[in-house]
Amino acid sequence: MNCPFCNHTKSKVTDKRTSPDGIRRRRECLKCKKRFTTYERIERKEIYVVKKDGRRERFDNSKLRKGVEKAFEKRPVSRDKISKMIHEIEEQIYKKGKREINSSIIGDLVSKRIKRLDKVAYIRFASVYRDFEDIKDFKKVIKEV
Repeated sequence: MNCPFCNHTKSKVTDKRTSPDGIRRRRECLKCKKRFTTYERIERKEIYVVKKDGRRERFDNSKLRKGVEKAFEKRPVSRDKISKMIHEIEEQIYKKGKREINSSIIGDLVSKRIKRLDKVAYIRFASVYRDFEDIKDFKKVIKEV
């Protein structure tokens, strides 16, 4: 592990903790004595999302995060709760153990989780996910909620 400050190749681990993403290590450079943090994560196999039109694209957690955060924009839900929810959804996707997953399955997972946290965010997400065309679609979802 090279020091990010002086590029020295030797460091010692001063603290080690588990984190949701893997193992977090606090290190100290043996040359310049500065401290830095490294993370060790398990490399996951690639999962492809099968879209409604049959196209396949690599699962991108940043797209998932962007969509969910858009639904919760200006809502009174903490970023920690949103991040935890996104992490749990990703874990569910990977635990399925499949190399391909339909976008509708991901949409259903996200919808259920958002609905538990905030009804307005759920309606926002559903309007995009279900591709609402007119006010009748909104009324139908509002009655469900």
